[in-house]
Amino acid sequence: MKILRFNDERVGVLVDGKGVVDVSEAISYREEKGPQRVMQQVIEEWDATFRAQFESLAASGDGVPLESVTLLNPIPQPRKVLAAFANYLDTPERKPDDIPLEFFYKSPETVGPGGEVHLLDIAPVYVFQPEAEIAFVIGNHAKNVSIENAYDHIFGYCPFVDISARGMTRRTQFLPKGQDTFALVGPWITTRDEVGDPHTLNVKSWVNGGARQDYSTSAMARKIPEQLSWASRFLQLQGGDIITTGTYHVGLGPINDGDVFEIEIEKLGRTSWTIKSDGPRKDPEFRPGVTQIPNATPGFSRVD
Repeated sequence: MKILRFNDERVGVLVDGKGVVDVSEAISYREEKGPQRVMQQVIEEWDATFRAQFESLAASGDGVPLESVTLLNPIPQPRKVLAAFANYLDTPERKPDDIPLEFFYKSPETVGPGGEVHLLDIAPVYVFQPEAEIAFVIGNHAKNVSIENAYDHIFGYCPFVDISARGMTRRTQFLPKGQDTFALVGPWITTRDEVGDPHTLNVKSWVNGGARQDYSTSAMARKIPEQLSWASRFLQLQGGDIITTGTYHVGLGPINDGDVFEIEIEKLGRTSWTIKSDGPRKDPEFRPGVTQIPNATPGFSRVD
């Protein structure tokens, strides 16, 4: 099932042949709880309560065309957003064992479909790059989860964009990756049962209609169960938390003021964001002394 938020904080499902069906009536005291608590409740009580109610309303209710609604961020303000470092076999010499399990925090001030990315003019930054990724949404409390039981703690999946400011030190990810509007989520959450194996999906991105990334999640080095199991050793994960799985770096390129960035992931949907910058255009340049990734836009490196 594809679960979305739209218009004036309504909750809906996207149904083939019907469009968007409003299922808000299934959620008691929706206005009093606020949008984030509503989505946490839907996620955490999905199997016990909401799956059956949403399925019933989706079958009996009338829908409206997707193009006629304004989509909102599917998870308005997650408690945690974790992002994996360099988790793809995007060069011939890379092997899974070469890639350590590492995560960094993204800002929970995520931006939903159709929103705006704001690029600040920071002197060391020589290029801003969007990284198209698949993210998974935690379904219930997860602590010290085994790899074998990891999928039991996943609610669903969604497209995610990790904005990176290249040129900042990696000592802290606050400026290069953790700024507001640097975590993009949408257009909706697709529940786990509808996706099947998340490691067989095609990921694509475009800037102003020009193709950028085009890769398969089969090239993921550390698979999703291993990522979840490892992260849950150190953190209490809760329903609605987001973990994004890294990107395939071939095809990365710059974004600048006025650009439109689009992402599409097989089975998970397609959406876009606009770019706003308060400084001059920044384009990639060769950075001496670091390893460049073959076939990637010049300027991307392991160090960044």
